[in-house]
Amino acid sequence: MKILVTGGAGYIGSILVPELLKAGHDVTVIDNFMYNQTPLLDCCHNRRLNLVRGDARDKGLISKYLKGADAIFPLACLTGVPLCVKDPIGAQTINFDAVKMIVDRSSKSQRIIFPTTNSGYGIGKKGVLCTEKTPLRPISLYGRLKVRVEDILLDRGNCITLRLSTAFGISPRMRIDLLVNDFVYRAVNDRFIVLFEAHFKRNYIHVRDAAKAFLHSLNNFERMKGEPYNVGLSDANLNKLELCGQIKRQVPEFYFVEAKVGEDPDKRDYIVSNDKIEKTGFKPDFSLQDGIRELIKGYQVIKRNQYSNV
Repeated sequence: MKILVTGGAGYIGSILVPELLKAGHDVTVIDNFMYNQTPLLDCCHNRRLNLVRGDARDKGLISKYLKGADAIFPLACLTGVPLCVKDPIGAQTINFDAVKMIVDRSSKSQRIIFPTTNSGYGIGKKGVLCTEKTPLRPISLYGRLKVRVEDILLDRGNCITLRLSTAFGISPRMRIDLLVNDFVYRAVNDRFIVLFEAHFKRNYIHVRDAAKAFLHSLNNFERMKGEPYNVGLSDANLNKLELCGQIKRQVPEFYFVEAKVGEDPDKRDYIVSNDKIEKTGFKPDFSLQDGIRELIKGYQVIKRNQYSNV
């Protein structure tokens, strides 16, 4: 297939694009490389890759590369609450307007697979798993924009949306600001962390399994289309204290304590059911412990500096 990926050099995209190429697809990536990292260099030898430095909001550019694409993965995004708070106009124009432009300018025959977020569930009910039928109550600008554009995509049809859990793990376009990645970094380098709102729960997924979910959706598109799917580890609905306990299993010197020192701007506190996508045959390859082990090794290579979104 011919696949267009906006934001294809991002945290998930730089894992996904090599897998798409490996599967034999022709891939065009549009990315502005805003974080000054160097993902996809190892793919430049592949003749099936077309790499374009550009902005996902550029109507002329997007219209040009939409032509002939069999499938579109709109990954370009200002990801995360802090970044959207810092740049609300960028959040609106990239996370919503640019995706809507793809909807407006694409043919209904073109497949779209879109990553949204299960932070749209906001504050869940204690002990009750959020399914795809659970009402969405996003609190942050990031969550609200993702929910709004997901509605437009599902109304369009010929689309699959993936409500990704909080991702973790090493990627060529690394992010240390993600929760698991951040906590492991602190465990390895600082040996301690002070937690706030430590009993808030959320779900997690390895970045390679997030990429795998896109490939799974593409390969099973006809029987999955028209629906949203939660994507996470079913055994990793954890609060921050539990997450730190998991990290301490591999970093015994790690010390953590709870204090009333901060507030989560996203307020996310929920547990998630991933049964729907699992019933289609999707199964994650990496556990939370696998990811922690990988991160510990990765942090022998990189230090914080530019490896985050904010």
